[in-house]
Amino acid sequence: MKKIITAIAALGCVGLAACDVDKTKNGAMPDVDVNVSGGQLPEYNVQGPDVNVGTENKTVQVPTVDVNLPNDNKQ
Repeated sequence: MKKIITAIAALGCVGLAACDVDKTKNGAMPDVDVNVSGGQLPEYNVQGPDVNVGTENKTVQVPTVDVNLPNDNKQ
């Protein structure tokens, strides 16, 4: 499968290299004339909720973890 994909990619590159591209006409940006008057953004009055933040002490039990590493006898 990998060889097939490589062969297709190689043929594609050879095909692109065989193309002869000549520019026949220069491109140009279009002329744009824009006349605008001032705008107005909408206004909003937003009231957020009242939030009371406090602290509280809690005791949480955490499990113990034992890790047994294998002996490293390289000397």
